[in-house]
Amino acid sequence: MASAMNGCGGGGGGGGVMKRMGLLRVQYYCVMGAVAAAVVLATLLYMPAPATAPPTVAGVDGGGATVRSSAAAVDAAAAAAPGGGGVERGKGKRKHVWSGEEEEVAAEKKAAAGVVGRTYFHHPTGRLSDGRVIIDFICESLNTRELNPYLKSIGSDYSNGVNFAMAGSTVSHGVSPYSLNVQVDQFVYFKHRSLELFERGQKGPVSKEGFENALYMMDIGHNDVAGVMHTPSDNWDKKFSKIVSEIKDAIRILYDNGARKFWIHGTGALGCLPALVVQEKGEHDAHGCLANYNKAARQFNKKLSHLCDEMRLHLKNATIVYTDMFAIKYDFVANHTKYGIKWPLMVCCGNGGPPYNFKPGKFGCDDLCEPGSKVLSWDGVHFTDFGSGLAAKLAMSGEYSKPKVKLASLVNAGSNKSSDS
Repeated sequence: MASAMNGCGGGGGGGGVMKRMGLLRVQYYCVMGAVAAAVVLATLLYMPAPATAPPTVAGVDGGGATVRSSAAAVDAAAAAAPGGGGVERGKGKRKHVWSGEEEEVAAEKKAAAGVVGRTYFHHPTGRLSDGRVIIDFICESLNTRELNPYLKSIGSDYSNGVNFAMAGSTVSHGVSPYSLNVQVDQFVYFKHRSLELFERGQKGPVSKEGFENALYMMDIGHNDVAGVMHTPSDNWDKKFSKIVSEIKDAIRILYDNGARKFWIHGTGALGCLPALVVQEKGEHDAHGCLANYNKAARQFNKKLSHLCDEMRLHLKNATIVYTDMFAIKYDFVANHTKYGIKWPLMVCCGNGGPPYNFKPGKFGCDDLCEPGSKVLSWDGVHFTDFGSGLAAKLAMSGEYSKPKVKLASLVNAGSNKSSDS
């Protein structure tokens, strides 16, 4: 992570931002959609930074510097959305901000004041976590700062990327104000305005080559899957097919706008979210997770993985990597001792103590885990800094991806000469 010269933190880097690096100016754009409760479309420009350069944090309350997620997903999206962070669920202790639960969310945020963001940032940043989320760790691995959110109107620097995620978002149209199609529209507008500035001879955040060589990331679908859980199981297949079809449309639009490098996350183990485990009814598996929620997550992921296979065949010169976040996060619970975790379903900021430390309807952190504790969940739906760090490391390794490609290898791959569709 470094200064504004690098790229994951705040925006698409334009002309003069990287002058001091004189040599190669490699720009990457990340589109991140976190569907749990928010969608994360983030433009990310990457540029190797000096090894000694300190991390630069760019984030504000309700805006976050890195990721935007809803109140129903768990980490990658739990970061920069106004009024909330990303999550991996559509239900639980924290309801969707857009679904009329503003007062509940406000009460909870007030109760947790003073502890949100206590790790690493040491102040609230808009992430529903005690520290960083997955995208923050990705940026750090690329020696660049955190991404600034698209809707952060004051103090944003989009020289290395933009985060379009918003709390409460979904893939499905009309379900949330900032659904995936809206975020894609925002990206298209951002790109149009950026290129227009360059055409006028002015400094723009991202150049044409920057958009073409960028990395486009998506982590979305959690809220949609959680919503489908309230319908008969014999309807799941049809509903998941429709959701994945909308993701396909989004990928196609991005591709038609120059995107060639895609990094797509499947949904996590929704049935292992403490908020759902405690509040939802249903059969629990051998590790204490809700079997039906995890069954639905796997079913959705199977369709999403097949979509990536299909798009890989039809989109010329595109690299599409699918990462199995379910396998990563479920292993944290099923084999928790391997990671030094004692209570895999326990909340850090909660009430009641082990094994869950979660009491429905009770806000605040009367029972707060110690900083640096090996606890996965921050509030029942979002990951802690510890949990996000573990998940990010494994996701970037390529071991859970198809094809097995390390994120750094994809980012550092040569520029795509061709931009034909």
